[in-house]
Amino acid sequence: MPFYEYTCTDCGHKMEVLQKMSDQPLEQCPACGQNTLKKLVSASAFHLKGTGWYQTDFSGKKHKPSDKPEEKSSPPPATSNTSSTSNND
Repeated sequence: MPFYEYTCTDCGHKMEVLQKMSDQPLEQCPACGQNTLKKLVSASAFHLKGTGWYQTDFSGKKHKPSDKPEEKSSPPPATSNTSSTSNND
């Protein structure tokens, strides 16, 4: 459920209310009792967490090849030159 900001046009009281999106806007100010509350348009405040989001995975930081640890090359596998030729004279 999102938070909505309200202000009273009569007394200037401001407040935030946790409401469902389907709930009707509030009208009565809790400070002065008048039906002069107006819903404000404000930026939403949420933070995407986890992997797969811009902040953690695609923030534009380029990794230099020198940042990666060098892979040690292993010697090539040994080949056997044993042949099965026999000298049967």
